[in-house]
Amino acid sequence: MPLTEIYAILMLVAFFVLLMIGIPVGLTLAVSGFVFGWLGFGPMLFNLLPHRLFGVLTNYSLLAIPLFVFMGVMLEKSKLAEDLMRVVGHLAGNLRGGLGIGIVLVGVLMGATTGIVGATVVTLGLLTLPTLLRYGYDKGLACGVICASGTLGQIIPPSLILILLADIMNESVGTLFAAAMIPGLMLAAIYCVYILLLGVLKPSAVPPVPQAERDAMPRAELWTKLFKVVAPPVGLVIAVLGSIIGGVAAPTEAASMGALGAILVTALGRRFSFAVLRDTVTSTAKITAMMMYILMCAQVFALAFRGLQGEKLVHDLFALLPGGVAWDIWFMMAIVFVLGFFIEWIEISYIAVPLFLPVFIEQGVNLVWLATLICVNLQTSFLTPPFGWALFFLRGVAPPEIATGDIYRGVWTFIGLQLIALYLVFQFPALALWLPQAIGW
Repeated sequence: MPLTEIYAILMLVAFFVLLMIGIPVGLTLAVSGFVFGWLGFGPMLFNLLPHRLFGVLTNYSLLAIPLFVFMGVMLEKSKLAEDLMRVVGHLAGNLRGGLGIGIVLVGVLMGATTGIVGATVVTLGLLTLPTLLRYGYDKGLACGVICASGTLGQIIPPSLILILLADIMNESVGTLFAAAMIPGLMLAAIYCVYILLLGVLKPSAVPPVPQAERDAMPRAELWTKLFKVVAPPVGLVIAVLGSIIGGVAAPTEAASMGALGAILVTALGRRFSFAVLRDTVTSTAKITAMMMYILMCAQVFALAFRGLQGEKLVHDLFALLPGGVAWDIWFMMAIVFVLGFFIEWIEISYIAVPLFLPVFIEQGVNLVWLATLICVNLQTSFLTPPFGWALFFLRGVAPPEIATGDIYRGVWTFIGLQLIALYLVFQFPALALWLPQAIGW
């Protein structure tokens, strides 16, 4: 084996060792890339790196990231989920599991508007977990449905994962948004079907809202409040996503209008203030800076790995696999799933995907379909212990009677449901490809 390929393997090992001892991900990427890049081909790395970093900073499509983050944070400040959950339990009526289904639907709407997992999980946890426990919901199920619903924003457009994958795979953001729409809604539907089945097979785990509480608010008043709460954000989502998917506006242009629309929605809800704007801008700056920092550090790692013939090493590894393209895809999905136990979706997107992408391009795999598979798979990274962020977020706001074991026990079923959705998208590519083809992308 050539010395450069040995360095490439050692660089991967060093990356995971540094990560496991607690070094921040950005520094881990940069340090392992710089050290082994220098060992492999000397100062030439530093001559090539500025061009790569400049290319990242001047990438016009990445401008959509802070704008969508601003839109999401502003809508989160508008207390959208709080307003929705005030009426959704009453509208569920005497349906067993109705409140759980309502949480999933709120997760869909929050995902399409805010897309911020931490904010959605924390909000749903604070608003609904004590209520679910009071009604007699199974502790594990209550925790699982909140965590799983809070992560739907990572596949339902406008998803930051899709924007990054579009940049990595050199695909249109609008195409990936259209491709992820049906799988995202399908995943939410799978959650709802599971909760409904529990209502039939194990009704004690998902009791209905008590009649006395449902009678506290007239039905007509409920529908009026629901319309006032749902119409503004849904209209905003339709305007933003419709303009992107329909080809009317570029993602960055639509994102800027979405940011402005989020301000208007918050103002209409009489919750806009200078303090809200300041907090939104501050949070947007922090989230964007974190993402761009990791992205730039990943360029060091990627450049060094490519220079050390790492791509050839990966290609040779795939050549050893039996079963052709299907097994290659599942091998990649398995690696992405396992990495989700230890690192975040941003690092997985900019480490694992570029390593394997040349193999699938050479094999002629549809990259839109592949990106959708990756996006569905990355849902699991928010739920898989020990480093599933949704678990941490819920643990921070859960009442004392909820043990960490209850949260871990509750999410495993939903991880299984996510893997079922992954299999369905793999087995039926039209789930991802029909909508982009139907609208002419």
